[in-house]
Amino acid sequence: MASVKDQWLKKLRDEIPEISPEEVSKLLESNGKDVLVVDVRESEEYRQGSVPGATHLPRGLLELRAGEKLQDPKAKVVAYCAGGVRSLFAADALRKMGYENVLSMAGGYTRWKQNDHPFEVPKASAEERAEDEGLSPKVDGEVGALRGETPELSSVEASPLVDNESWTAVDVREADEYRRGHLPGSLNLPRGFLELQAEQKLPDKERNFLVYSSRGIRSLFAAATLRQMGYKKATSLAGGYLKWQEEGLAVHIPETLTERERERYMRHLSIDEVGESGQLKLKKSRVLCIGAGGLGSPAAYYLAAAGVGTLGIVDFDVVDRTNLQRQILHSEDQIGELKTVSAKRTLLGLNPDINVVTHEERLSSENVDALFSRYDIIVDGCDNFPTRYLVNDGCVKHKKPNVHGSIYRFEGQVTVFWPGKGPCYRCLYPEPPPPEMAPSCAEAGVLGVLPGVIGVLEGIEAVKIILGIGDLLTGRLLTYDALEARFRELKLRRDPNCTHCADGREFPGYTDYDFFCGV
Repeated sequence: MASVKDQWLKKLRDEIPEISPEEVSKLLESNGKDVLVVDVRESEEYRQGSVPGATHLPRGLLELRAGEKLQDPKAKVVAYCAGGVRSLFAADALRKMGYENVLSMAGGYTRWKQNDHPFEVPKASAEERAEDEGLSPKVDGEVGALRGETPELSSVEASPLVDNESWTAVDVREADEYRRGHLPGSLNLPRGFLELQAEQKLPDKERNFLVYSSRGIRSLFAAATLRQMGYKKATSLAGGYLKWQEEGLAVHIPETLTERERERYMRHLSIDEVGESGQLKLKKSRVLCIGAGGLGSPAAYYLAAAGVGTLGIVDFDVVDRTNLQRQILHSEDQIGELKTVSAKRTLLGLNPDINVVTHEERLSSENVDALFSRYDIIVDGCDNFPTRYLVNDGCVKHKKPNVHGSIYRFEGQVTVFWPGKGPCYRCLYPEPPPPEMAPSCAEAGVLGVLPGVIGVLEGIEAVKIILGIGDLLTGRLLTYDALEARFRELKLRRDPNCTHCADGREFPGYTDYDFFCGV
């Protein structure tokens, strides 16, 4: 059976005329003064750019402010959102309010930009989203009618319900309003997204929902919509969040991203599995990259782009021209520089909001404890066996996840060694091979683009660990053959007799193996 959202969308697409961005552009060129283009997106979306001359009227405030901003009900109105779905609901609402000639722009602002139509970035302004001031008599009448049909609770009545397991508080304000403070434990579901996301975010229609906005007006409209969708126990909070605050009741003021960070990570914030809470986890995280070479370069580059707050780089080498075939953190004009210095300049050039900490030293048994204790996750991008074993042993001792990658000619592999959750490197290879069995870096060689594949996979695993999402490569070895363009997966088992990670085994200490080059 189709969801309520899908049923409504099918009905709206049959009833609401849609117009392409190209047709909208022609209308504006020919008789722009006779067309009202209305941007119904959230304020944050609007601030990133809009159709030139568009009137901003968020879907959540449509019924409250349309009479003020769209004064001619006979004018041709083109509503648009990001992708052309919210604007269908907005156009339907406008038609019900008496606007006779309303169209929805198919594909929305996303398609408008994709098709290279002009856009403008609105000037920053302190936007007022008051719900209860200056409402027209008609809107006042509608609000009165909704109050007669929709249950309301005062702040005092609702306060004990916030901690009740059978109730969920739903904040229908826009995301930036929610970030400035909200009821403890409440879920943010802006009214502009209500019809599209309610069934996903509020799966139990038999549950009690306390719906609130800033002054309790938007929440009346939202609660009425939810009840139409089958949420029969949707109740509006009278007086809204501001009245709740005035009563001195508990509120949660969350840690938030800066405006620049929100713009940078917008594509993360729109993913439910990341969102602002996940981006804040990334911002607080501390990741140590072992090596700024072939594997460390792509891993660190994408971790910096993702917003990992503190990136440590351990490397004692200098940039050589032979590195540039694969080590993308470095460039021709950085030859002869310490790799840590070169890497830091590149990473901060990509993302100046993170902290890059350089450690110009060789990893050894003397410094491994001090280094590993400062970080949450270790990303192993080294190219020699002694360091690989030292990384493993340090992670076992400090119980840190070890995101491991290695490459050889046209082949690479990646896994996660996490003490207590799966095997460690010594479970597979208790001791390193003798030096004569390990080919030198120069002799072995490596396809220049291969480290990009493996290093990025390491970065993905690190991000998944930070966010606590997905199926990690713990106990699984993912191999990649570039010539065959084939991935394979092998199961890895923990050795119950491992000298380092076996249950109850006392850490035996570090072993400094003689350095030799291996891949």
